[in-house]
Amino acid sequence: MTRPLLTRRAFGAVSALSAAGVFAPAIVRAQVDGAALGSVTIAVGGQGVLYHLPLALADQLGYFRAEGLDVTVRDFSAGALALQAVQDGVADVCAGAFEHTIRQQVRGQAYRSLVVQGRAPQLALGVSLRSLPAYKDLADLGGRRLGVSSVGSSTHLAASLVLARAGLGPRDVAFVGVGSGVAAMNALRSGQVHALCHADPIMTLLEQKADTRIAGDMRSLKAAQEMFGGAMPASCLYAPQAFLQKHAAQAQALANGIVHALKWLQTAGPADIVKAVPAGYLMGDRGLYLAAFSRVRETYSTHGMMPDDGAATALRVLSRVHPELADFKVELTRTYTNDFVRKARQKFNV
Repeated sequence: MTRPLLTRRAFGAVSALSAAGVFAPAIVRAQVDGAALGSVTIAVGGQGVLYHLPLALADQLGYFRAEGLDVTVRDFSAGALALQAVQDGVADVCAGAFEHTIRQQVRGQAYRSLVVQGRAPQLALGVSLRSLPAYKDLADLGGRRLGVSSVGSSTHLAASLVLARAGLGPRDVAFVGVGSGVAAMNALRSGQVHALCHADPIMTLLEQKADTRIAGDMRSLKAAQEMFGGAMPASCLYAPQAFLQKHAAQAQALANGIVHALKWLQTAGPADIVKAVPAGYLMGDRGLYLAAFSRVRETYSTHGMMPDDGAATALRVLSRVHPELADFKVELTRTYTNDFVRKARQKFNV
């Protein structure tokens, strides 16, 4: 009988990364009679990863409800799939990588970020030493299978950039969509893929295993600066321009909730974090989760504003992987707005 890739306890804990937030009760829930602003559905790719922690906190601490908004978070296995949900009308707003707003403009679709959660991608590329025991450097990944949440997601872009530094182009490896959580972990540990680009706490868990080596790290501001050459906006809430125009009050409530959560994060201690997030996010190991959180803590935005050079950096990074963007005049001012965040900062004195 073969040994399972994960213990039963670990399987349940990691699986809960994608689902626990739906069932776990909020530790603080504002007492608001009904949702005056109605309901909004947010699509997110990998709800339990630290990349989307501000969203989880705003939801769990009742900050959206305090603004009179009833928010439903729908989880998908990748950011590209979350975006597809918005395009299909299944969700109103997407929590995902900012660069999707640029890509959509090139495709003739108007999407705009309304609040920034992260100012670095919080991603890492890990290589399985089970599959590649003789691995020495990135060049050894040529001709290998590399796992990403899905083709077209931020993990795909990040992995492509890491490989480019070693002289490997997008056709020199085979990108494989493996989703997130337990599926992504098992894809690496079973040999389905030789390397994996993912967010924390997954990568910290794998890093602690003797059979995974981190080959590219974008989980700190310094590392992101070196990789991207500027402030690289990562997770944000973005939506179709039509939604922001027709539902400005709801958009403002969303920005208020995220900015409130970002302010809370500035002074929260380890115990506060553990109490605030759904238990399933901890993966059965509080110490591991907090270690991962400590690693990426500095990368969260302190106020939700788009960095001054953020949009330009994102475009420059995208153009490295997609040279055809040079033929398109991207209007960066139409990919984000700080208007909602400015009002939120005034409200919460951020």
